Amino acid sequence: MKCKITRNAAKVIKRELEKEENKDKKLRVVVTHAHGDHAHYGLDLDTPKENDIVVSTDKDIDVILETGQPFLDGVKIDYLYFPQEGFVITNPSQGNHGDH
Repeated sequence: MKCKITRNAAKVIKRELEKEENKDKKLRVVVTHAHGDHAHYGLDLDTPKENDIVVSTDKDIDVILETGQPFLDGVKIDYLYFPQEGFVITNPSQGNHGDH
């Protein structure tokens, strides 16, 4: 499984992971809602469970993904400042280029 994190997103995520209360946690990407040929995603800080895989990224951030969830393989995490500040999670490998 693969996960890409952009430079903007990595800066924000690392700030959260460096907080004392998050020192033993990793970033988790979840499918919050799936319908048809695409999904909507969410982020959380968590620890790996039995059905998870931990994927290392080129930004030195380990990401927890649930195995057997095809919408998570190839997910891309970005952080935008305009038009609205926040995370944008897509999966170009699944043809999912953003919410509708």
